[in-house]
Amino acid sequence: MLVLKLSDGMLLYHGSYCEVRTPDLAKCADFKDFGKGFYLTSSRQQAENFINASLKKAKAQGVVFADQKYGVLSTFCYHFDKDIADFVYCNADADWLHCVVGHRKANTFPTVVEEMKKYDIIAGKIADDATNVTILTYLVGAYGTIGSEEADSLCISRLIPERLKDQFCFRTEKGLKCLSFEGSERIWKN
Repeated sequence: MLVLKLSDGMLLYHGSYCEVRTPDLAKCADFKDFGKGFYLTSSRQQAENFINASLKKAKAQGVVFADQKYGVLSTFCYHFDKDIADFVYCNADADWLHCVVGHRKANTFPTVVEEMKKYDIIAGKIADDATNVTILTYLVGAYGTIGSEEADSLCISRLIPERLKDQFCFRTEKGLKCLSFEGSERIWKN
């Protein structure tokens, strides 16, 4: 499955422990797949699934009460802007893998990380918790030398790329201006 290209009027979803009306890049974590940024997906189900991880982390950090049983699905509408610099990884291939690994681990594929700095939005497959073990195995060199064709191919084949969903990383204030908050709803969890 190819990654969807952003289109005017497209709805995007963000799952969290709280409502996000106005994304704040200063609050976004470093070392994510496409670097620091506000992450959304075109898959409502994927965003709802992410709520569990967000809630667990927020509870562990004392950000929310331990008995909070809901998260929030925030919905945004994307508005096309011809002046936005965007980059789309259409497939989970070696280039995508190097970008993800380069952003997750400092000083790995620094030229890729540097090249991506010029983009307001980066899109591609999501490397979620289910794929995390595979990427960590790649990072320690268990599939071969990091960046080698053999290691890349083995890692990508284990990720089952056709099952991976999409993610859109809004990395700049300019990129965030393309989003309008459409609403939110509580999603109850056990």
